[in-house]
Amino acid sequence: MTSKKAKDAERIANLIDDNLKLVYSDLVQDELPDRFKDLLDVLKAQDAAQEDKK
Repeated sequence: MTSKKAKDAERIANLIDDNLKLVYSDLVQDELPDRFKDLLDVLKAQDAAQEDKK
């Protein structure tokens, strides 16, 4: 009985893993919203300004 439970648990874990990969791959293909791009630009500029001060 334990072997069946272990196989079932592994099967479930694999299904969860596969579904998470599907969801993640969909998210990766979505374009980043403009507000996040703007925020990244601000952060990069701040980093560059700090590097210039060194």
